[in-house]
Amino acid sequence: MKDGIHPVYHQVLFFDVSSGYKFLTGSTKSSNEKMEWEDGNSYPVIRVDTSSASHPFYTGKQRNTDKGGRVDRFNQRIQQKK
Repeated sequence: MKDGIHPVYHQVLFFDVSSGYKFLTGSTKSSNEKMEWEDGNSYPVIRVDTSSASHPFYTGKQRNTDKGGRVDRFNQRIQQKK
């Protein structure tokens, strides 16, 4: 690989602000904010809104807002007029 053309890959701590869940992984993203991890080392922190700990698909707390399709909405409009 050529030197100087690839981003720096290092350990980063991702912090889910909605659930408080943290996980350590490698990334090319960086941050000025640092947080201590379970191993006692400080890592750059990237704050995220959603992770597997807070996403409805993974938590099973998915809300079903079944409004029906086009045909159902059409039939409802027709029945309201009668």
